[in-house]
Amino acid sequence: MSRRSSGAVGIWAEMQRQQQRQLEAEARRRRQEDQQARAYQRRAAQSHRDYRKAEALRRTQELDAQVTSLQNLLARGCQVAPFRASSLLRTEQVQPFAPGRLAQPIPMPDVNHYQAQGGWTASRRAQAQAEARARFERDWYAAQAAEAQRQQQLASYQRDYQQRVDAQQADVRRHNAGVSAVTEGVRSRDPDSVVEFFSAALYASEAWPEGFPRRITAAYDPAARQLVLDWELPAYTIVPEVKSVRYVAGTDQDKESPRPVGQRRSIYREVLAQCMLLVLHGLFTADEFAVLESVALNGFVDGHDPTTGRPGHMFLATVMAARSSFSDLHLAQVDAVSCLSEGLRGQLSAKPDQLSAVRPGRQPQDIGNRVVAHGSDEEPDLYEMDPIAFENLVAQLFEAMGMQAVTTQRSNDGGVDVKALDPAPIRGGQIVVQVKRYRNTVPPTAVRDLYGTVQDAGANKGVLVTTSGFGPGSHAFANGKPLELIPGGQLVDLLHRHGLRGRLGERDQQAAARPAAAVLAQGASLPDDYNVLGMSWSGAVALDVCALVCHGNRVLSDDHFVFFNNPRTPDGSVRVLPATAPDKAAICVSFDELPTESDRFVLVAAIDPEADPNADLSGFTNARIRLLDPAMTELGLLEVSDGRPHETALVLGSFRRRPNGDWDFVLGGKGYRGGLEELVQDFGIEVS
Repeated sequence: MSRRSSGAVGIWAEMQRQQQRQLEAEARRRRQEDQQARAYQRRAAQSHRDYRKAEALRRTQELDAQVTSLQNLLARGCQVAPFRASSLLRTEQVQPFAPGRLAQPIPMPDVNHYQAQGGWTASRRAQAQAEARARFERDWYAAQAAEAQRQQQLASYQRDYQQRVDAQQADVRRHNAGVSAVTEGVRSRDPDSVVEFFSAALYASEAWPEGFPRRITAAYDPAARQLVLDWELPAYTIVPEVKSVRYVAGTDQDKESPRPVGQRRSIYREVLAQCMLLVLHGLFTADEFAVLESVALNGFVDGHDPTTGRPGHMFLATVMAARSSFSDLHLAQVDAVSCLSEGLRGQLSAKPDQLSAVRPGRQPQDIGNRVVAHGSDEEPDLYEMDPIAFENLVAQLFEAMGMQAVTTQRSNDGGVDVKALDPAPIRGGQIVVQVKRYRNTVPPTAVRDLYGTVQDAGANKGVLVTTSGFGPGSHAFANGKPLELIPGGQLVDLLHRHGLRGRLGERDQQAAARPAAAVLAQGASLPDDYNVLGMSWSGAVALDVCALVCHGNRVLSDDHFVFFNNPRTPDGSVRVLPATAPDKAAICVSFDELPTESDRFVLVAAIDPEADPNADLSGFTNARIRLLDPAMTELGLLEVSDGRPHETALVLGSFRRRPNGDWDFVLGGKGYRGGLEELVQDFGIEVS
């Protein structure tokens, strides 16, 4: 029976791999910057034709280097140091306490610097001395107050630092104890521990290039001392389709020469064979406890069976290798295909590019023990996570973003779940974080409560993190205040970008983190009959275009206010769409699907305060709305009033339902100086 892994070693190894990927990404970024600098120098020094020839040659060399790297995969992987459990142990060293400017005492005023100046008479000199003394006492008391405040803040930061250190050291001790427990389990040949350990060995290996998958399903047979696993192989696209690039001066274009199908297939088979041998090498060299007599390995890719069309695992290679026979191989010198097929008597697909499958040997589900799966489906469900563990995860996220963070005590926390300190000299400071593990929309009252907590704590900023989302009232209230709202999709994206893990329910985590507009861009679940309202205007002013489904002058509900953070109504009759030129914004509406109680569909525009907080609508001119059908054919053109100075939000116009069911457009023009917050209040949305 298959289950998800709950072992910590696989997770730790995955975190190491994420850190490795970040380092590789940073190295790629530096290489790209160097390439861009060299390209700029070449463009400045060469003629256009010479430059294009050089670029074509460079692209060809890159393709050759990519193929060479694939062909040397096994030789390079054999040079990687064997995996050892000790590499997962952490030290209890922590960053020293660094209070920055708070470590410097406030300088006290020197009375000698407050000598009386001038005075020809005794009374004038006495008055001057009294004034100097008064200035000294005023500055002295101000310095004393500032010093008292510094000491108070220093003590607070010291307490927060000590809490963070204690929590970090406790986490290190738990981590090391977990590694020791797994190690002991491997020595005693516990199946779960063995699978966890060798999964970690494959995950933590630096032999795999960026872009190669690492997904595994495994089980251990202690009686036969055999590890049985399915391992994901790279797809056919790993081999470049283009062989070379040549610049054609006559057309001023690059001509790409395709790589012959036979050559590409041969390289791909070689890559698959090297991957299989590299997995075996990684497992046997990591076996410091001598628990593996043999390994049964099946390599697969995800695809559709060419004979049935059904999706699933397509096995392209399989082998059963005994330790005794594998240890006699000199992998750095072997021909990978011959070694796998003849030396180890394995099977390799003759046409892997066509997903011509082989029959896998022994598979993990054939073992009586539980099967453990690692890989992309191992993301922990944030909805099901323990509340304390969820708060700790959010604190880890802030630390991964370069801040100091610590969770608060469960009682007397003043409405603060995580305290963070951003060390940046200008934008940084104290941050209070509230964590809401909700499935429904967070109410505006929670945002207002957070604002009160920020003021009470004297913090620089407040952050509200949730697994769900926020309504328009919450966003309107937070606008212009030191508040940041992080909905579930954005949280998942931030976790992944900083090497942490999490998903929202049973949905694919990448789909959960993807903006709704991107889903709509793929044409997902649009109504059968709809119109697209494409909006354009002159001027460089950045605007948010929104829609309200109303009855009279009142929006039906917060969910019927469609904008960037609420991209659709509950019934899907109104949705935000990505705009296509010449439009700058677009909204999809199915008038026939609008709620029966609605009689007005209102379009509004507001200044984007993040893009330009000081802008107004004076730059909003020559505006118009294009009415389009699903084929993007223009059905009509609606003119819109220009914006006015000092106004930051504007009603563009509204469609009103006639008694016969048709909808007529009525030009708007009402402006608001208080921005989107004032506008939505006018339509009945509660903000404060």
